[in-house]
Formats: sequence, C-alpha cells, structure tokens
Amino acid sequence: MKRREFIRIGATALMSLPMISFSKDFRKEKPDAWTSKKLDDAIKKVYGDIKPTEKGVKLKTPEVANNGGQIPIKIKSKIPAKTVAVFQDVNPESLVAIFDVMEGQPVDYLIKIKMKKTGSVYVILEGTDGKFYSAKSSFKVALGGCEG
Repeated sequence: MKRREFIRIGATALMSLPMISFSKDFRKEKPDAWTSKKLDDAIKKVYGDIKPTEKGVKLKTPEVANNGGQIPIKIKSKIPAKTVAVFQDVNPESLVAIFDVMEGQPVDYLIKIKMKKTGSVYVILEGTDGKFYSAKSSFKVALGGCEG
C-alpha cells in the first residue's frame, strides 16, 4: 500500500468517527434490574411502570428445546426502536439482555439463551415513538438434552 493511499484511508476513517454511536452500559445504569428475581420487578426496574402493547414484535422459539444451554431466540420487528429487552421467568435472574438500537437499525436478532427448565421468554421493545411493544413465547426444555 502506498503512503498516500494509507493516509487517505486513515483520514476517511477518522472523519467517520463522530457518526459511530456507542451503546449504553445498562449494567451500570440499571444495576438492580440484573438481580431481580421476578419478571414484573425486572421489567419495572428497566422501564418503569409500563403497559406494553402485545403487537408489532415477532418472537420465535422452539416448541421443545433439546438443550437448555443453547435455546435459539429470534426477535424481529419493523417498529423503529430505541431498546429491546429480553426477559425469562425460570432462572434466578429474570433479565437476560438489553439491546440499544441505533437509529435506523432494523430489529432482527438471533440470540441463544440458557434456561434451566420449561418456561417463557418475554421481549419488550421501546419504540422511538415512546410506546412499548411486547411478545411472549412459552416452550418446554428437555432435561438432560433429550426430549423425554
């Protein structure tokens, strides 16, 4: 690579730095939410006292998860979002993850979570319109990695 080309690429990268948005550290901003044992309490500590609408968010989970250590969760929505939070109702701590959505970024996530037994996963999307949207999915977790 020639010196001038290297300088041009470096200058272009530096000029684009102000456009990069860094995510919030939700563990520091809302530390009590991460230790909440009950679902409603965790949601309240993240978003306050809200009444989410059960529409606009698609949540896909397996009917039976063969391995409780790797349960695929697919979250999709066309609603412009500020944050997306994932909760579950069987592990000791209810809050699983919070995603800070950059402006214009689509909500189309595939994550894997752990659950120790049969239960439900809840997703709450905070829209850029200030409203909250949710989805819920219940499924079975096979013990010992087998469907029995």
